[in-house]
Amino acid sequence: MQLPFGQPPASLCIIRLSAIGDTCHTVPVVRAIQSAWPSTSLTWIIGKTEHSLLRGLEGVEFVVLDKALGWSGYGAVRRALGGKRFDALLHMHASARANIASLAVRSKVRIGFDKARARDHQWLFTNTRLLPRRERHVMDGLFEFADLIGVPHGTPRWEIPIGADDVAAVAPHFAGGAPTLVISPCTGQRFRNYRNWRVDWYAEIADYAAKRYGARVLLTGGNTAIEQTYGREITAMAKSPPHNLIGKTNLKQLLAILQRATVVLCPDSGPAHMATAVGTPVVGLYATSNRHRTGPYFSQHLVVDKYPEAVEREFGKPIEALRWGQRVRDPAAMSLITVPDVVSKLDAAFVECGVQPRQ
Repeated sequence: MQLPFGQPPASLCIIRLSAIGDTCHTVPVVRAIQSAWPSTSLTWIIGKTEHSLLRGLEGVEFVVLDKALGWSGYGAVRRALGGKRFDALLHMHASARANIASLAVRSKVRIGFDKARARDHQWLFTNTRLLPRRERHVMDGLFEFADLIGVPHGTPRWEIPIGADDVAAVAPHFAGGAPTLVISPCTGQRFRNYRNWRVDWYAEIADYAAKRYGARVLLTGGNTAIEQTYGREITAMAKSPPHNLIGKTNLKQLLAILQRATVVLCPDSGPAHMATAVGTPVVGLYATSNRHRTGPYFSQHLVVDKYPEAVEREFGKPIEALRWGQRVRDPAAMSLITVPDVVSKLDAAFVECGVQPRQ
C-alpha cells in the first residue's frame, strides 16, 4: 500500500504511551485525522496514567498498557487488540516499551521516525519512516505522521473532555472572580529533578502575583514526595500563602483548573502542555531543555529561556554544536532563571489576558 493513502483507510493504530506532555501533543494529530477521515476507525495504545487524562476522547478506542504489570501488561494489550488488522500503524513513540507493544499490532504498513530520531532501535520495528528533519518542536514532528499518510492539518485543536463532576469539584477555587495564577512548581519524577526551580523564588512570585494583581494563587501537582515537599515549603515561605492543591486532584480535575486559570507558571513538564491544550497562557521556566523543542506551543514568547547560557556553561559549546534537544542535567542550571526574569514574563502574560495591576 502506497502513501499517502489514495482514499481514507478503514482503520489506523497509534502508539504513544507517554508522557503527559507528549500524549497531549498527539491529540491534535488524532483530531486532524478525524477531520479528514471521519469514517476511519482509530485505536490508540496508551499508558495508564495518560489514559486517565484522555479517556472519553470521542471516536478513539483506547488500549491501555499498564507498565506496572510487567510482561503481563503486553499480553493484555495483545488480547485487547484481538488480532485485528490495521491499514497502518503510526508508531509515534520511540522507546523500548513502545517497540515491544508494537509487536502486538498486525499491520503491513508500520510507520516510524527516521533513523536519527528513532531511539531504542525503533527502526527495527517499522518498515516506513518519516523523512529526516531536524530542529522540530515535538508536536510538529508528530504532525509529520499526518503529512505522510495524506492528512492536512492547520491550527492544532484538542477538545479533551472534562466531566461535569470534575468541573464542579474545582469550581470553589475560582469563586470571587479574581485572576488566578496556577503554579505547578516541579516534576515529580526524581530522575528529572534537574528541571525544578527554587522553592523560595516560587514563594516570591506567589507573593508578587497576589500583591500586584490581587491574584488567587493555586499550587498544583501530583502526590509524589518531592511535589508534596514543594507545596509545603512554598506555602510556608510565602507571606500570602497560596492554596495548596498538590496531591488533591486527579488529572481531569487538574485540566479543569488549568482551563479556568488566567496564567500558568511551570518548568518543562506535563502541565505546560495541558494548559496549552485548553488555551491558557504558560510562563515556562526553561534552562535545562530547549524551548523550541519542548516549550509550550503557543506561549514561546512567555518562556524564560536560559538554555543557551546553561548549554555554554555545561558543555562549553553553542547550541548549534549539540544534538537537537540535548538536555542539561545540572539542577543548578535552573538558578540561571531569576525572579525578575519571571516577573517580566508574568507581567506580559497578565497584560495579554487583560488583567491590570492594582493601583
